[in-house]
Amino acid sequence: MFWKDKKLDQFTNDEWESLCDGCGKCCLLKLEDPDTMEIAYTACSCDQLDTDKIQCKQYASRSLVVPECLQITPKNIAQLTYLPSTCSYKLIHEGKDLPEWHHLVCGDAQRIHEIGRSIKDYCVPVSRVAEEDWVDLIVEIED
Repeated sequence: MFWKDKKLDQFTNDEWESLCDGCGKCCLLKLEDPDTMEIAYTACSCDQLDTDKIQCKQYASRSLVVPECLQITPKNIAQLTYLPSTCSYKLIHEGKDLPEWHHLVCGDAQRIHEIGRSIKDYCVPVSRVAEEDWVDLIVEIED
């Protein structure tokens, strides 16, 4: 259980990458209210997200393919306040443990989808939705 024994800056790249629970919530289009600065998630996913597998089709080159794609790192995790409270990166940063359904705990990478904690059953590629309809697809992210 490396996430309990090491500090974030001690994780290897593979360890850091393995923390991702595969929920896909970071791949959803987010809208910011200009008055309140609140962030709202939509059901619109990045076009590079394989919506069946909830995996990036261009993961290794995602920042080149989608320049606004945000890479979560040990250095920027503290600033990413809009990540859901169940985000594994956020949990570890906050000194909390991984949930029992996390693949590193239960050994099953599909468990997150089976229990409905991922976006698998409701996301749609953003290119299939007219921009004026984005606000109609705001979703409540389960914490």
